[in-house]
Amino acid sequence: MAKAKTLTLNNSQVKTMVQFAALLGIATVLPLFHQQWLTGPMVNAVLYVAVVLLGTQNAIVLGLLPSTIALAVGLLPPILAPMIPFIIISNTIMVVSFAALKEKNYWLGIIGSSIVKFVFLWSTSYIVVNLLLKKELANTVSAMMAWPQLFTAIVGGIIAYVFLKSIKKI
Repeated sequence: MAKAKTLTLNNSQVKTMVQFAALLGIATVLPLFHQQWLTGPMVNAVLYVAVVLLGTQNAIVLGLLPSTIALAVGLLPPILAPMIPFIIISNTIMVVSFAALKEKNYWLGIIGSSIVKFVFLWSTSYIVVNLLLKKELANTVSAMMAWPQLFTAIVGGIIAYVFLKSIKKI
């Protein structure tokens, strides 16, 4: 007869799983609204909150889904499909840099990670899009991956701050 093992979870593990599931649900549902100016800041806020509540690794995992879902539901135009891996990498870069910088100062973490995400996404989009598209369309698509990304990352940091302050986590 095989030996059965019982897995027991303590309160902390259950709390982490519930928080992860809630943030995953939010990050999954947001792209369905088809509003970049709502979706972008909120997804970034989810990633910042995840770093504080769940740690860097869990926040990275959460950053894998939103851009793929945004493409699937039409928030991102199909022409941007080649950018999905770079958007995912930019989310990872933002999460990792925020995790490192927030230890010195929350706002340094938000501004620094937003700038790093913006620079990475803008530069890679400029290269990738110019290789794949006609010049006129390339400039328009590249612009979508530039300043709006910086704005949505910073606004996401402000939203995360308000939420984290309200639950007394910062």
